[in-house]
This record gives sequence, structure tokens and C-alpha cells, in this order.
Amino acid sequence: QVQLVESGGGQVQAVGSLRLSCAAPGSIFSIHVMRWYRQAPGKERELVAMILSSGVTNYADSVKGRFTISRDNAKNTLYLQMNSLKPEDTAVYYCNTCNGDWGQGTQVTVSP
Repeated sequence: QVQLVESGGGQVQAVGSLRLSCAAPGSIFSIHVMRWYRQAPGKERELVAMILSSGVTNYADSVKGRFTISRDNAKNTLYLQMNSLKPEDTAVYYCNTCNGDWGQGTQVTVSP
């Protein structure tokens, strides 16, 4: 398995924005599915967004219209642009691939 590295988390006020990055040590060109998950304290890990190698995307209802997932195969990086953030978006965010690779997570905290 490959260790992915997330970055870009931090603390922001509600309605603010953050962009998360997930860097892979090698090419992601052939990785069919890449995903962002999040886990809030006391809650189960939930799927936030996914993107196929074709560019097709899918989002959890709670983030539709606010979050955008993208991938840059040339940079071996997955992104999550998060706009109009809400306190309920506070969680540790993880990237994941269909090969079972995970990152260590990056904390996102949204204050009212």
C-alpha cells in the first residue's frame, strides 16, 4: 500500500473556504477511484466525495454545491475545494484510493 499525504487543513470561520490536497508518492493516472472521507469526533467515518479516472464525480448530499473534488494526474495530487464551510464540517479529512491507500488525515475546524 501507498502512504498518501494530506495537507491544507486548519481553522476557519463559518462561510470561509479551505483547499485540501492529497499527494501521492507515485503516479495516480491509473488509479480508477479516489475519495475524500471525514470523521468527526464520536461519529463514524463518512464518504464526502469521490472522483473517477474519467473525471466523473459524486458528493455526499451534505456537501453538494459547496465542495469540489478534483485530481491533477500530472502532479499526482487529489484536491478538495471546500467553500461556504459550516461548523458541522469540522472533522479530520482523509484521502483514499480504490487500492486501499490512506493518508494520515488533516484536521478541519470551522468556528461559528
